[in-house]
Amino acid sequence: MLKNMVNAGWLVVAMMVGMAQAQAADGWSSFKSRYLASDGRIQDTGNKNISHTEGQGYAMLMAVANNDRDSFERMWHWTEQTLKNPNNQLFYWRYTPGATPAITDKNNASDGDVLIAWALLKGGEKWRESRWLKASDEIQRAILAHNVITFANVTVMLPGAQGFNKNSYVVLNPSYFLFPAWRDFARRSHLQVWNKLIDDGMALLGEMRFGDSGLPTDWVALNADGSMAPATNWAPRFSYDAIRIPLYVAWYDKQSLQLVPYQHFWMQFNRMQTPAWIDVLSNNKAPYSMAGGLLAVRDLTLDNVSGLTDRLDPQEDYYSASLKLLAWMAYNGL
Repeated sequence: MLKNMVNAGWLVVAMMVGMAQAQAADGWSSFKSRYLASDGRIQDTGNKNISHTEGQGYAMLMAVANNDRDSFERMWHWTEQTLKNPNNQLFYWRYTPGATPAITDKNNASDGDVLIAWALLKGGEKWRESRWLKASDEIQRAILAHNVITFANVTVMLPGAQGFNKNSYVVLNPSYFLFPAWRDFARRSHLQVWNKLIDDGMALLGEMRFGDSGLPTDWVALNADGSMAPATNWAPRFSYDAIRIPLYVAWYDKQSLQLVPYQHFWMQFNRMQTPAWIDVLSNNKAPYSMAGGLLAVRDLTLDNVSGLTDRLDPQEDYYSASLKLLAWMAYNGL
């Protein structure tokens, strides 16, 4: 009996040590083990394990921040070989494993293109790899050629090369306004168009104040006269896309006045009872609260340092984990 109790005690100790070691694993190692396939493909576990340019770009940035050149090279190789569109030097945005063909949407997503180019720029500079810098420059030029336009007297980046310019209005996704990446592109290329995107993007955010909440929606229509409204083909919500707006603004400038609307809205609620989304027209709120990566963006925006971490919870899917690690990177200036 005593021997069994001793053995059981050692088993409990071993389990506790194992749990502590697992919790102590850095967030990037956890992210890789869950979402990075051996061929370099990031799997969106919350979306039937599809892969997309957003995921490839996010993970490549994380690899740079964590000095993981091997993973970076694998991800870039898969992205370049599988997703690159030879007709415009951008990237097909969605890959569906098991589908024939596996590329299930040949349009690009401009945020994914920007993220990939940004990761290549940061990786090329960190590891002094000229071929990655050259690839980044090429993608930047393609983004400007196919996605950036002047409309209603402002310079904007369309969400994709096809389908978002309706002539009398354009559809924007303000969560694609990647201010810190555009700043680095301006530094690299010395092209003023990137600074114009930043200035006009910030100004547009200042006008995207819908409903009582004063928040933007995931998708926004910009009319030819400069007026804006929630885009009609999507629910008028500040939700899972738009959550990235304050993330990118804070990454660009933690003191930006463009953070104020999000701060005002979220400060109405207890941290663990903050609704995950709000319909800005009806004021209906999600019947469930923020968790995981959504909370991380809230904490970053409100400068709640104690809430920020690079440790992933066991139940987190790809997107929540990404937001959590990106918020950590933004806070630490990575």
